[in-house]
Amino acid sequence: MKVLLINNCHYRRGGADVVYLNTGELLRKMGHEVIYFSTNSPKNESTRFSDYFVNDVDALELNFVKQFFNVPRKLYSFSAKKNLQKLIGDTKPDIAHIHLYKGGLTASILPVLRKNNIPSVITLHDYSLLCPRNILIDGDGKICEKCLKKPFYCVIKRCNRKNIFYSTINYIEYEINNKIFKPEKYFDRIICVCRFNLEKHKIKPDIKDKLICLYNFSLNLQNIVPKHEKGDYFLFYGRIKKIKGILTLIEAWKGVSGGLKLKVAGEGDLYQEIEQKIQNEKITNVELLGYKLGDELNNLIKNASFIIVPSECYENNPMTIIEGYSFGKPVIGSNIGGIPEIIEEGKTGFTFEMQNAKKLTSLIQFAGKINSKEYSKMSINARFYAEKHFSPENHYQKLLAIYNEIIDQYEK
Repeated sequence: MKVLLINNCHYRRGGADVVYLNTGELLRKMGHEVIYFSTNSPKNESTRFSDYFVNDVDALELNFVKQFFNVPRKLYSFSAKKNLQKLIGDTKPDIAHIHLYKGGLTASILPVLRKNNIPSVITLHDYSLLCPRNILIDGDGKICEKCLKKPFYCVIKRCNRKNIFYSTINYIEYEINNKIFKPEKYFDRIICVCRFNLEKHKIKPDIKDKLICLYNFSLNLQNIVPKHEKGDYFLFYGRIKKIKGILTLIEAWKGVSGGLKLKVAGEGDLYQEIEQKIQNEKITNVELLGYKLGDELNNLIKNASFIIVPSECYENNPMTIIEGYSFGKPVIGSNIGGIPEIIEEGKTGFTFEMQNAKKLTSLIQFAGKINSKEYSKMSINARFYAEKHFSPENHYQKLLAIYNEIIDQYEK
């Protein structure tokens, strides 16, 4: 089978990009031909399809004037449309699997797939079919579902950076992607990576019958040797952003005693603020490590005690939990979104009330006092959970069944 994988980013920037690249590697290992379509970046992983990739701009790195003049490109990319048509003509894929496309490749690619009669499946890594800001978070950083009924609320509340211009662009983009390029018209199957996400999307009757739940997976699970011994630090890794709960975590750690340490790996817009806070308040049991990748990150996970996922948004199926479990690391996570559906309380980890720093502090203290025997049991449970729910073999069989079902419908 020739599978065309589509995503805004061809390097491991976030969880969605990791899933996109891991899916390509998994399909390739199983003997399929994988065709990539994405945007150009010096950070991109090597691929023979890079000549078809399109140029893009990071709006956050532009001043306001340049951002204003780049708005049309972020809403509709003629180059993406043209290049994808050429790629399809040269490679003749059997099916397209889309991940992230808004604001980068844009919806311009969808009619190209339909014109060429290519079956298409999309994996939802966010809530872009429900919310102009994609994450169901308002301008004050609070969870908000008002856009489920009134998308224009994004403009009223200024949900993007408290700025009416950016929020209006989000709203226009949402209307284009949901009213003109209708999901029910262009997506034959819609994969939700957790049950929570699926249930949220059921409010849309036109796509309800296209929804299916399929968890993410750990690509090299069988090659990962878990470490069931308790480490001497807790680990947070990922984007250093408010919605990831990093401020709550640092606040909670101020009350942690007994020599328990926290290591923070990642980058994001709050990095300098967190760094300054640690220095100013002399928080000596927290260490900022910066962005980590590959073996360096794997070793950090493997030698940790617990992985902490204190998110304050509707997380779906966090790769941090999947990767942590793969190394036999139990998880402490906030009880929101898809997080609690993959944490077995007291067996593979613990959950706490989102944004409750005091509760998180006491939970960390409790976890730190778990003896080696009890910890080893939790570690074994975490690894077993990964093998049962996140194995690449199981994921491949379910994904292939989805592909074949769609292709069969087209052949009929």
